[in-house]
Amino acid sequence: MRIRSKIILVVLPILVLTLVLAEAAGWFSATNGITRVAQESLSFKIYELEKYADNQWKLLVENGYETREEMIDAAKGAVAAYSRSMISSDSEVIFALDPQFNQVMSTSELPLDEAEKKALGERLLLNEETLMNISLGGIERVCKSFYFKPFDWYICLTEEHKAFYRDVDTITTQTIIILVSSSLIAVILLWIFAHALTSPLNKIIRAMQQIIASSDLSSRVEIEYNDETGKLAQTFNIMIDDLEKSYKQTKSFAFQSVLSQKKEQRIRQIFQKYVPKDLIDKFFASPESMLVGENRELSILFSDIRSFTTISERLSPDDLVNSLNRYFSAQVDIIMNRNGIVDKYIGDAIMAFWGAPVKHEDDALQSVLSAFDMIDALAVFNNNQKRLGKPEFHIGIGINMGLVTVGNIGSERKMDYTVIGDSVNLASRLEGLTKIYHEQILISEKLSRALHDKIPSRLLDTVAVKGKTQGVKIFATRRTLNDSEKKAWEVHNEAMRLFYSREFAKAQQKLKEVLIVLPGDFNAENILKRCIHYTQNPPSEDWDGVELMETK
Repeated sequence: MRIRSKIILVVLPILVLTLVLAEAAGWFSATNGITRVAQESLSFKIYELEKYADNQWKLLVENGYETREEMIDAAKGAVAAYSRSMISSDSEVIFALDPQFNQVMSTSELPLDEAEKKALGERLLLNEETLMNISLGGIERVCKSFYFKPFDWYICLTEEHKAFYRDVDTITTQTIIILVSSSLIAVILLWIFAHALTSPLNKIIRAMQQIIASSDLSSRVEIEYNDETGKLAQTFNIMIDDLEKSYKQTKSFAFQSVLSQKKEQRIRQIFQKYVPKDLIDKFFASPESMLVGENRELSILFSDIRSFTTISERLSPDDLVNSLNRYFSAQVDIIMNRNGIVDKYIGDAIMAFWGAPVKHEDDALQSVLSAFDMIDALAVFNNNQKRLGKPEFHIGIGINMGLVTVGNIGSERKMDYTVIGDSVNLASRLEGLTKIYHEQILISEKLSRALHDKIPSRLLDTVAVKGKTQGVKIFATRRTLNDSEKKAWEVHNEAMRLFYSREFAKAQQKLKEVLIVLPGDFNAENILKRCIHYTQNPPSEDWDGVELMETK
């Protein structure tokens, strides 16, 4: 909204309110005065009429004619004649009603229907001393009345409502005309005043728009008045002078900034091939923080191609590199699309982690979903290998969740953003166990518990892997299970609970049920053999079910 409009909207209500209050005060004063005069005139007439009727009756009484009907009729006629003499307008009427509210006298014709007679009668019985507003003869009227007992008459003096309040209506119309005219004049004067006041400001605005449109800082504003607007124009011109000086410096700085951004962009593009994008963003946002390591709970994944030495012997160097590049490309895209960080390639193996440098609520779930996607992508890769006449790849994936140290590790000349710790080693051992347990994916107990309501899992064994003194429970997992697998896995997990409770006979029965549903299941047969052995050769009292494993 423009300043001119704001001035009008602020000042106009004040002026209009002042005019309304002044006119309202005059209107109330005039209408009250006129109404009072009209009411007093009507009251005076009704008083004189009542006084005249009393005098006529007193004459009858003084002369002893109050019982003679012809003399009473003559007195009534005198009252009627006096009433006609009091009429001052064509719309004014004086009439009298008997106790049944029938007209017995009227100065002019005033036909009343039954509803009007009833309404008038109810008002007359109330003996109201104030003016009555009532419909008579189909016209709204003002009425003043009194009851004259000697004649048993209700005498009424009435005037049409519009005639009674004619002067008030005239004053009301004149007041509205004056108020509207005054408001229009006020708007015109305010517009002229606001235009004169804002004209210098508009010139400044036009100068600024011209500068913005043309980027020409040579425009200046003419100083018209020696007031605040003149000082504003002068200040504007000074500001433009300073801006013109600064503009030249800014262009130089902007050019240097663009060069720096181009360099940063090139650095990002180069290093994103070696370092995760989130890590680069964090480094540019806070370079000093990247030199500090921290302990954080992450999900760590290891993936390895089985029998890679045999595969490499069957392929030429070019074919081997080409196959690996296509394999790594699909696998790495899956990991990065699920917010994972590819830590390093260890020959044909991939090490990745989730939860650093940026932590997400579903990092653990994304790590397992990545493993499922990697297995699906491998099937597509192998179909292509078959088509090309190349050997297929088979992989094992181990995933663990635990506390690790994460940060830039290395020397001043060469650093890697990586993770180290016992949890990393366990993830590597789990990948090595996939060959032993004939599973493509193995996960740790902690990860299984964290995702028990999101993915199905089956306890396979408790093992002591290389570098661990305590047993570690290992679990197989799938993206989905069919009805037979779901039933078998539930029974298998129950069998494992019985197995570790040393109830080997019961565990055998459960495992046999699994083999009925899943014939030839390696892991069910593996535990069943142990149950049969322990049934015949019970283990020692300190047996904890841990199997010692040697993995790479």
